[in-house]
Amino acid sequence: MAATVAPILVLNGPNLNMLGTRQPEVYGAETLADVVDLCRSTAARFDREIVAFQSNSEGALIDRIHAARGEISGIVVNPGGLTHTSVALRDALVIPEAPIVEVHISNVHAREEFRHHSFVSGIATAVIAGMGIRGYAAAVEFLATR
Repeated sequence: MAATVAPILVLNGPNLNMLGTRQPEVYGAETLADVVDLCRSTAARFDREIVAFQSNSEGALIDRIHAARGEISGIVVNPGGLTHTSVALRDALVIPEAPIVEVHISNVHAREEFRHHSFVSGIATAVIAGMGIRGYAAAVEFLATR
């Protein structure tokens, strides 16, 4: 019998709970529930599981990352606006000592100048931007097959 592999943490930051209604011309019509379903079905193809968490609170995200130490095999993270502002979130993401894939639904590099800098990219194993929610599936597959 194969050893059980720890789940992948799928972490979503501020405003991602509004997917499907917030700027659908930028972020699409899919909801956060659609993102989670896509991640679960992608993980299941590789006999893997995900643990999903979303918060609009930086502190809650950091607490969830701390709790994940030793219990996850990787992190898929869309930090939302915290991407460009939060050193604290960046510092927390290294605590679980797991590979990180940073995901952005839109192509942040084709948007406002302030979105071009990420505090997370420098610690990420991979960065995916502009694939819509399919970027999450690519991230989960990447981590599941590492």
